[in-house]
Amino acid sequence: MIEEIYENIKTRMEKSLTSLTRDFQKIRTGRATPAILDGLTANYYGAPTPLSQMASITAPEARLLILQPWDTTAIGEIEKVILKSELGLTPQNDGKVIRINIPALSQERRKELTKLVRKNAEEAKVAVRGIRREANDMLKDLKKSNEISEDEQAKAEAQVQKITQDFVGRVESLAATKEKEILEF
Repeated sequence: MIEEIYENIKTRMEKSLTSLTRDFQKIRTGRATPAILDGLTANYYGAPTPLSQMASITAPEARLLILQPWDTTAIGEIEKVILKSELGLTPQNDGKVIRINIPALSQERRKELTKLVRKNAEEAKVAVRGIRREANDMLKDLKKSNEISEDEQAKAEAQVQKITQDFVGRVESLAATKEKEILEF
């Protein structure tokens, strides 16, 4: 029973880390990455469609993204979506492909982005700690129903704390790496 709790919290904490990683991929660093366009959808034949399903997105250079739509009639719609997004990017098209030059980040924008990274990391830590609290509550319930002894509960809570500290450390490591990426010139 206790092993199931460990596996459950590890799985849920791993999902929190995965979510944080996805959030970090959407934060622009001044380096071109197709992930910054994740979450953008364009109206394609009356249906909201993710850009990644409408075009191949590549980053051939550090500061350039190229979108090659499979249907060239969608170029105008894709351009509109990118311009309206809060990414601050200006697409240019030649009728067949869309080029997006990624401008260098200003120092002020870098500071804003590092604050966003810290906020996302703190939310992930709160989620991990919430999972720890739920696990400890389950252990208390097991103790109340006399399925485990007090010693087993104490050992299990110590193990849950160890797992939690490991995941909080991983969150902090991810955040530090992302901040370093943002602050690079």
